[in-house]
Amino acid sequence: MLSPITLHVKAFQIYHLNLAFSSIPAKSRPEVIQRCYWPLLKMAEDLCIPIGVELTGWTLDQIRQIDPSWVEHFKQMLHAQQCELIGSGWTQMIGPLAAPEANHWNQKLGVEAYEKLLGLRPRLVLVNEMAYSTSMVDLYLSAGYEGMIMDRDNVRLALDLDHQPASRVPTHALGLQKQVFPVLWSDSILFQRLQRVVHGDIPVSEYLDYVRKRASEDCQVLPAYCNDVEIFDFRPGRFTTEAKLHTEGEWTRMRRVYTAVATDLGIQWVSPSDALHAQNEGRKVKPRILSSVAHPIPVKKQAKYNINRWALTGRNDLWLNTTCHEICQRLVREGSAKAEQWRELCEFWASDLRTHITEDRWLDILARIDSFRESLPPYPCKHDAEARVPASSHLPECKIERGEDDILWSFDTAHTHLVLNARRGLTIKSLAFKSQGFKPLLGTIPQGFFDSIELGADYYSGGVLIEIPGERVRLTDLEWVRPEIVHTDHSVQIVGVLPLAKGKLKKTIIIDLESEAIRMTYEFQDFPRPLGIVRVGVLTLIPGFMGLPLSLHCQNGGTETEHFLVSSDVNHGQPASQFVSSTSAMGATDGQVMLLDNTGRGFKVEWEPAACAAVPLLKHLRTPHSHLTRLSFSLSELDDTSRPGGKLLPFDVVLAPVGGES
Repeated sequence: MLSPITLHVKAFQIYHLNLAFSSIPAKSRPEVIQRCYWPLLKMAEDLCIPIGVELTGWTLDQIRQIDPSWVEHFKQMLHAQQCELIGSGWTQMIGPLAAPEANHWNQKLGVEAYEKLLGLRPRLVLVNEMAYSTSMVDLYLSAGYEGMIMDRDNVRLALDLDHQPASRVPTHALGLQKQVFPVLWSDSILFQRLQRVVHGDIPVSEYLDYVRKRASEDCQVLPAYCNDVEIFDFRPGRFTTEAKLHTEGEWTRMRRVYTAVATDLGIQWVSPSDALHAQNEGRKVKPRILSSVAHPIPVKKQAKYNINRWALTGRNDLWLNTTCHEICQRLVREGSAKAEQWRELCEFWASDLRTHITEDRWLDILARIDSFRESLPPYPCKHDAEARVPASSHLPECKIERGEDDILWSFDTAHTHLVLNARRGLTIKSLAFKSQGFKPLLGTIPQGFFDSIELGADYYSGGVLIEIPGERVRLTDLEWVRPEIVHTDHSVQIVGVLPLAKGKLKKTIIIDLESEAIRMTYEFQDFPRPLGIVRVGVLTLIPGFMGLPLSLHCQNGGTETEHFLVSSDVNHGQPASQFVSSTSAMGATDGQVMLLDNTGRGFKVEWEPAACAAVPLLKHLRTPHSHLTRLSFSLSELDDTSRPGGKLLPFDVVLAPVGGES
């Protein structure tokens, strides 16, 4: 027997209950309640452990319909303070990818469900899938929460505290309006170690040694568990390699482990709210923004779990998120949308539809979405280029010149100077604006500009990259194209059609003759959505024009803009592994991103998420005397949830300068 820890260490447990679990068929939900949810409550009662139970309003209501006695028993335990309710929302929505109106309704409907079915409202909220943006602070405060539970490991990565002691981690999250919000930290490694010992992958003694080590290092409060409950004495069926059920009985084994933690190590079990109090007791309040430009949306677990898991992979995440944005805009425009309509939208925006969703449930949600959309009035998208241009009685001029061998085509208006490369698929050689003194802002950096062989390539703007690793296919649009020039009263349109291995790409660049707006459209014709990456509209900054440091500005699920200083290397599109094609991204949920320099000059891009909910990726690499900075838009990424099906959506982005000459 180990000697008890001399430190006064407390520990807490939070269990995530989710009947919407992506890989669990609807018919298995009664079994989950019997095998997982009832044993959880019984364990808490028998061992007198004040566990935290986090579940959505939707899951709570589903349990009520299947087994109302469980809800009644849970309610009695809550009011007897034998356990604690942790909030989530009506569904497990990825807040940084959703429109602010939907985020608001998700919390409102969730709190109403807790009050109606349990007679109380939770004090703490768990960040759904631990997918966090600074805008979530504003959301949770407006919903009445007093604190949140968030993964500590990935926030440490975001804040460059990865190898620092736990005491260096902020005590509070800072909101966009400088609000201070307490954070109870969870821990990915600790909960994974608990899962392993309960599944029998490691011996109990090894687990206790690790807990003892962590308790001695972290002191005061230990987040022993904060994750799924449907993996104990049940297997969700996500992977063919899932472990067999332990012969001892996993709830029996868990009881033995928790008893040993208390008796052999002398650790005291407390509720999550008491843990939050103990965690910050006697400590100076240290609020801080919990994200950075390299990790703008920290999520749970290891690197394969990044925000693109719910944005661009799955069975067809891009289409699903686009459809949700479209429905949301129609409900907002309608003005008198009912709570039930918002409830339906929140269910469409649930995270589990975007990962290992079963075929039957996927077909069911497609039918529900079709029916719901038909019940709403039509809603036109905002980006109609000709409609946005004011009428004029004269025809503005655009001077067009062809260069040697018809490779470079120049288009000069009173507002913009644009040079396109027909030999490289109408990529942008240079783009300059009147308000910025016609100095090139974006364009192509030629091979040889950088001294390092690692950067020994041409870096184009306006291009397309498609990679399908399983087929060893890499496609670009860097081919000869004979542009078609179309003149309208208010614009010049340059159109090119390029053959691709599985279809065609129609690329159109539209020069607004009465403003500094440049519009680029990408339409994939007869091209199926690949199991791979599709990145379009790549924009490369011309070094020297914008002063360092740069800053990036966008909204991530809230109504306010989040600001990120670009002062270190960033590469959102860097693969996490050979099976996971990226590491991070911006939510940009209002369809806008600005990239500015230290004088406020730069550019803004706008697109319509209700037409294509593309995700922006930033790459910024510093060199001894310069930098490589590129912004691209992803329509598809690859991870373990990716499944074939669907078509690529057309993408339409408008580019304009910000700030004038310095």
